[in-house]
Amino acid sequence: MFDKLFEAQQKAEEIKKRLDSISVSGEVEGGLIRVTATANKEIKEVIIDPVFLSNADKEELEELLVVALNKALVQAENISQAEMQAASKDMLGGLGGLFNK
Repeated sequence: MFDKLFEAQQKAEEIKKRLDSISVSGEVEGGLIRVTATANKEIKEVIIDPVFLSNADKEELEELLVVALNKALVQAENISQAEMQAASKDMLGGLGGLFNK
């Protein structure tokens, strides 16, 4: 039983490492504002077009940043859930033998 728990813990660590290596992004205004994050929901980069920045007011910029951030985080959440579901199926399949013994 402990072997299965250890295996599940290792699998969770593998998933976390994989999610750290997957990049997602959210952009608004045709890419004038772009946010890049990992699938673990860590924001890595915010890029704002300098011309857009010079013409945008503070409120507009803040609103668009929130939209871009949320788009990136939604993508990250979707990927994270898909990875966890796949891992859960694998683990549940492996745990079936535990209950049959």
